Amino acid sequence: MLAPARRDCHRRSPRAASLTSARLSDVGVGMALLDRFRLTGTVALVTGAGRGIGQAIALAFAEMGADVVCAARTEKEIEATAARVQGFGRRGLAVRCDVTDPAQLEALAGRTVAELGRIDLLVNNAGGFPPMSVLDTDLPSWEWCFKFNLTSAFLLTRACLPHMLAGDGGAVLNISSAAGRIVRKGFVAYGTAKAALSFMTKQLAAEFAPRVRVNALAVGAVDTSALRPFLTDELRGQMEAMTPMRRIGSVEDVALAALWLCSPAGGWVTGKVVEVDGGIESTNWPFD
Repeated sequence: MLAPARRDCHRRSPRAASLTSARLSDVGVGMALLDRFRLTGTVALVTGAGRGIGQAIALAFAEMGADVVCAARTEKEIEATAARVQGFGRRGLAVRCDVTDPAQLEALAGRTVAELGRIDLLVNNAGGFPPMSVLDTDLPSWEWCFKFNLTSAFLLTRACLPHMLAGDGGAVLNISSAAGRIVRKGFVAYGTAKAALSFMTKQLAAEFAPRVRVNALAVGAVDTSALRPFLTDELRGQMEAMTPMRRIGSVEDVALAALWLCSPAGGWVTGKVVEVDGGIESTNWPFD
């Protein structure tokens, strides 16, 4: 959670209240600076929302006034996230979805509109793949990595775009990775898939501006349940020493960047891959 909830957190300013009736890219004009980070009246769809970065983004958006659809494979986890969204006084909907199944992605977009009436924001966060050497990466592993990290984002974006374009426009955020720009052993599949996701972001942005903004975050090492099993105190210390900011990132670090890019505060930003990685320009992955 970004900050303790306040009673007046979702009180609408006149401009914030207009989020549902004007394009998101135009709403920031004339608003107080902090109000430009509010998402009052919007509907956000976040994949991988059961834990980690996805959960942090879902809660940040709810804290700033959005209704949130929380999608992932583990129903218990997304129900817990949706309950916390509701704790901010927003509508929270848990939808079980395997993002590698195209039919489930279509159904996810459809259910979002059917139950919440619109889609304004999409965060393609679901993804991941373990480090794997080239010779251990067989064709099924390679194809699954791309399906999970790239194809899923393409298909869900394609499913959501008509709803955004039929309404007030919107914003798409793809969660990419520093592995997509920094060469490191063991990441041939994951790094290549994330590099493709970053480039796809730019292509989509060019095609759908100004109605829909499309950006990505290239995220570095973040303290999540996906990374934690690999970390001993010694290895954590090595990673921190190799990171200019001298720490591993938090999920809130990523959520704050997501909030900027998806809110009116980022209304003049599209087609960008923003690096949220503690300042690294070479690998801080200390594993062979």
